[in-house]
Amino acid sequence: MAVELINPDGLPKPEVYRQMSVATGSRLVFLAGQVARDADGHPVGPGDLAAQTEQAYLNIGTAMAAAGGSFDDVAKLTVYVVDWSPEKYPLLGEGVARAAAKLGVDPVKPITLLSVAGLGEPDLLIEVEAVGVLP
Repeated sequence: MAVELINPDGLPKPEVYRQMSVATGSRLVFLAGQVARDADGHPVGPGDLAAQTEQAYLNIGTAMAAAGGSFDDVAKLTVYVVDWSPEKYPLLGEGVARAAAKLGVDPVKPITLLSVAGLGEPDLLIEVEAVGVLP
């Protein structure tokens, strides 16, 4: 695996993400924001943040596999959530946990979480971008 996840001394040690990743691979994968659409482009989980989160993470796993890697090779995530509030943490966590169980991975990565007014389509509640590193 080309990505080592670290919480360095001198920084907070959050349970739900890591402060940094150290990548030693030679191929970078820049993945467009993934949303709650299945392989045929059909919406998944209308109005359900947990279901949409799960699908976005599963899509990242699918894309990383197509590049010859897996979700474990993701070095950084950027998560955009429509009208984010702390009350949405349980739903976000539920979706991530379900995807992680299906993918068989530890989903804890360096992450930036941003609240946005809207996304590219009105039914979308979340979009997740990923950067991966492959050997």
